[in-house]
Amino acid sequence: MSTTHHTLRERLAALRGPGTAPRPLDARALAALAANPGCRRRALMDAAGVDKGAVAEALGAPARFGQSRFAFSRGHAFEARVKADGCAELLRLLGAEGARAQVPDLAAAGPEGRTARTRLALAEAPRGGWTLLDHPLLAVEVAGSTVFLEPDAVAVAPDGSWTVVEIKSFPILDGAADAMKVGAAARQAAVYVLALDAVEAGRARSAILLVCPKDFSNLPTAESVDVRKQLAVTRRQLARLTRIEEIAAALPEAVTFDPAAPRPELTAAVDAVPAAYAPECLSSCELAFHCRARAREADAVDALGRALRSDLGDLTTLASVRAASCSTAPTADPAVAALRRAAALRAEALAAATGGPA
Repeated sequence: MSTTHHTLRERLAALRGPGTAPRPLDARALAALAANPGCRRRALMDAAGVDKGAVAEALGAPARFGQSRFAFSRGHAFEARVKADGCAELLRLLGAEGARAQVPDLAAAGPEGRTARTRLALAEAPRGGWTLLDHPLLAVEVAGSTVFLEPDAVAVAPDGSWTVVEIKSFPILDGAADAMKVGAAARQAAVYVLALDAVEAGRARSAILLVCPKDFSNLPTAESVDVRKQLAVTRRQLARLTRIEEIAAALPEAVTFDPAAPRPELTAAVDAVPAAYAPECLSSCELAFHCRARAREADAVDALGRALRSDLGDLTTLASVRAASCSTAPTADPAVAALRRAAALRAEALAAATGGPA
């Protein structure tokens, strides 16, 4: 291991706090990070394995989202049914009803050992038959840091192609599932396809198999979901992430994200790393409420959404937006011209509604 990598690992451990075990970065968090590559705060804290939920609680801005214990148990029970009897149901959904599959043992010591065992199982899967990898472990490099990912399953078809299998507990009703939930599953699965491409490019299919309960029963059904778009976006966004060592190097040595630290110290540490807040963060990041409060305190237009922030160009605060919309000075800025036009239309509408002069 290189000295630089070793030093970075020690630095990330110090950021977590003494004796704090790292929280693994899963595909769902990685997909959320890829959706907001400009957020250095999340990139660093996720790479360090910081418990962002505990940090948010300590800051007094907890985020209440995530899977309930009941939904978690239901999901596990449904996955067990899909994989029962030698994965007979899963083979049926893959179009190989009545076939038998090899299910290699992927147990090994540590994540590196499990990753190596997964790579070996993929390489040794025989052609002409089915091989199913139950919870394989894959590795992908993100901003100079290794992330380990665990899909529900990977199917190796007789032709040698690899298919990511995502098993979800939300239902497919009358042949269609909730579009937002399918989209989230597709983004998550795209991360797995990306990791499989790192094992051997071209073997992983760009269409994943999404397995869900049919209607309101517990009977598994499935649909093929093309994730080429999500894969391209994820690959491009992850490539844009600033390398973790660069972000860490910009911080004072004393900075720590230990939730046990005094609140003023913890607040200063979190705020020392630039964030890129957007309303979408509220459904995917534990620190979103803290970041939203900071954006509002700064009067930043970021709190209104990425699309509007992009449209406003150099106008980065709500005060500057209001001033630009009321100004009569000549301008060549299309954003300012649009704001003035909108302000004029609003004034006309209010005048008409109150019976005043147009």
